Parts: sequence; structure tokens; C-alpha cells
Amino acid sequence: MADQARRAELAASLDEVRERIARACAAAGRDPGEVALVAVTKTYPASDVVLLAGLGVTDVGENKDQEASAKAAEVAAAGVAVRWHFVGQLQRNKAKSVVRYADVVESVDSLRLASALDAAALRHRGTPLDVLVQVSIDGDPARGGAADSAGDADVDLWRVTDAVAAAEGLNLRGLMAVAPRDWEPGRAFERLAELAARLRRTHPGATVLSAGMSGDLEQAVRHGATHVRIGTSLLGMRNPLR
Repeated sequence: MADQARRAELAASLDEVRERIARACAAAGRDPGEVALVAVTKTYPASDVVLLAGLGVTDVGENKDQEASAKAAEVAAAGVAVRWHFVGQLQRNKAKSVVRYADVVESVDSLRLASALDAAALRHRGTPLDVLVQVSIDGDPARGGAADSAGDADVDLWRVTDAVAAAEGLNLRGLMAVAPRDWEPGRAFERLAELAARLRRTHPGATVLSAGMSGDLEQAVRHGATHVRIGTSLLGMRNPLR
């Protein structure tokens, strides 16, 4: 009964989120099929991932390796296949673990991390790892992200994107960003769209733009997001794992 109740809760939330995406696309003159939903299930159990997959969700995001690796194994043991996105800040020493289960790493923000993931992917995967380079919209290094015209070459956006594109074990798919708290989201995503357009001039295949969360998905869709990362609006305030 508990699973049935949770499934109904998730189904209702999923319908609402999909309707929000559809309305945002209509307002922007876009096809809703252009915007993929990544369900961010951090702190929520593997059983929620299984239920969401049964409701048609194909992409799932996690932000901590220890939780994500265990959850991915549990979901796989249940016979369920989803596309795992690692969306949190990633330490280089976790690269060997992450490449074993993640299909996409959305938070590559330095040359050193790109190198570590490349080496791990070549050793532990049979195919290149899809990568998004995380952008620092405001240039604040504490928040993660590579910056346009950064003084530190290790976190220079264009050096990092070029390095990912050149890496044998990685596949540059595009950019990801979180709107800074002190920025109006529309302004942040407009800036991100400008950077994405510049990236596509040199790397035409880097077409993914992961932007927008529960509170600002509409603004992200307006400025070209191809993926939105939704947690609270989808999973609600249910008691988390911890």
C-alpha cells in the first residue's frame, strides 16, 4: 500500500512538472520534446527511482558518489535501467567510482578533473563518458564551475571544454550551470546561452544545455535549456534517506 501511495504521489508531481515544462516551451515557441527531465533523487531511496522509471522517467541525477553508487547498484539489481547523471561537485579521487555507473557527468569544472575522468574512463569503461562542463556564471570559485576568462588556467572554461573534447575517454556534450542565488535566473541563463552559442561555434556537437531546477525551470527553458534538473517539485518533502 505504501508503494502504491508513493507511486500516486510521484505520478501527480510528475504530471505537474511535465505540464510546467510544456507551458514554458509553449511560451518560448519550443517543442516540449526538446527538453528532457532529469529527476534529481539525492537523499531519496532507490525505490523512488524504480517508481519514477515505471512512470516513464529515463534520466536520474545524483550529487554524492557514495550514495549514487549504492543506489545505482540497487536499481540495477531491481532490473531497472535509467540514465544516471552525476550533477554534484566531484573530487578527483572519486573519478574511478563515478565512471563505473554514471552515464553523464555534468559537473566537470577543471582540467585536473577532466584528466582524472579521462584516465578512469579509459580504464573502466568500454565507451567514452558523456560530459558537460559546469559553468560558473558569476566567477565565484567557491560555487564550482569553470569561468569565462578565468585567471587560473585549470578552471578556464574554454581550456576545460577543449580538453574534454580532445580526451579519448570523454565525449563533450555541452554545458551545465546553476543560477547564482544573487542573480535573477533569467539574466543568469541568458548569459549561459551566450556561452553555449560560443561553444557550439568551435564544438558543434556540444548541444546539451543543462539548466534550471524546481524554482527556475521556466526561465531556463526560455533561454534554451535542453535538460532541467528537478528535485523538490518532483519528489516533494518526503522523509529523505538522511
